[in-house]
Parts: sequence; structure tokens; C-alpha cells
Amino acid sequence: MDDLNKFLEGFGRFRQKYFVDDSALFKRLNSQGQKPSTLVIACCDSRVDPAIITDCAPGDMFVIRNVANLVPPREIGPTNQGVSAALEFGVSVLNVERIIVLGHARCGGIAALMRDDTGAASAGYLARWIGIAETARQRVWSEFKDMPLEEQIHACELASIVVSLGNLMTFPWIRERVEAGTLKLHGWYFDLERGMLLGYERRTGQFVVMDPDFAPKD
Repeated sequence: MDDLNKFLEGFGRFRQKYFVDDSALFKRLNSQGQKPSTLVIACCDSRVDPAIITDCAPGDMFVIRNVANLVPPREIGPTNQGVSAALEFGVSVLNVERIIVLGHARCGGIAALMRDDTGAASAGYLARWIGIAETARQRVWSEFKDMPLEEQIHACELASIVVSLGNLMTFPWIRERVEAGTLKLHGWYFDLERGMLLGYERRTGQFVVMDPDFAPKD
């Protein structure tokens, strides 16, 4: 079976589940519109679909996906700013209650950033985009310069999430809601090698396992 047929058969199962067996959810979503409580900024990586790894139903989360799950700092100008526009829609129109920056292991975008020791290149869409995480790379090079490259990449995957959390606060309509206590910001990291979810603790500056019952296998 080629991928196209696989996708079409999958849509058939989706339609059976949500439009035949139990049509209440989409009837509600159609009549009332979307009202997700959570906005997730996730990577384009085909292995890391936030709705799948959190077992969510349609309508549960508003998702922004891009290379390396990055949030650019606020910019003012005529350039097209897709992530910023989606953030504005999620926060100011949908009034989400939380934003989750969801990073992951084996991120190709962060690996590309760490392997370029010439600095953030100006040519090319990808190089310019991943340059958003340049401060994360500089931190890793400063604090973990003696680590093997693979460990540096892992450290940068975590550090880039913190950079994006900071960039979120450059948007005044996000900062105002965070300071008022009506919007929460979270940093999550999906370890796809071990099937583990980590969460960022601002108090300690560390990522900790979010499932207390998780016991990694040897």
C-alpha cells in the first residue's frame, strides 16, 4: 500500500469514528466553533505530533508547528510573521489559558544549528530560522564545551525551549496575561528515544520527568 492510500484509509476510519459512530463532537465544534484551552508550539518533525503523543481529541489544542518548535521574538515591520500571527490569534482571539513549547529529542533543526560553527548564516530560509536559537547554542558552547557533540545537541534542544519561553514574553499581549495570572507558559520536552516527557521548572532551571510513575527501562 502506498502512503496516499494509507492516508485515505485512515481518513475513512476517522470519518467512521467522528461522523458515524459518534458525531456529537464535530456537531458541537461545527456549531460552537473551536474553544481550545491550550496552544502548543511544536516541531514539524513527523515523529512528534502533539495531538498524538498527548492522546487529544479534535478541538482540544490549537497547534503551531515549525522547524525546531521555535518562537521568534516580537518584530514590528512589514515582513510576513506566521508564528506571531498564530500566537496572536490563539491568545487574543481564542483566549487560550496556557501555551506549551514542546521540544523533542533528535531534533534535526537543532542538530543543524549545533553543527554550524560559523554562526547563524544569513542565506537560506532554514539557516535564518534556526538562528532564533543562537543564544541557546552560545550557552551550550560556553557551559558544555567539553561534551561530545550529541550531548551538546541534547543540551541545546532543552536550552532552545527556554529561549522560546523568553521570546513569548516579548509580546505585550502575552506578557500582560502572564502577569495577570490568566495565561500560563510551559516548556515540555518529549524524549522519543525513551518515551518520556519532561517539564521545565523555572524555580530550578531544570527539566524534570513529569510522570512520577515513569520508570525508565535499562
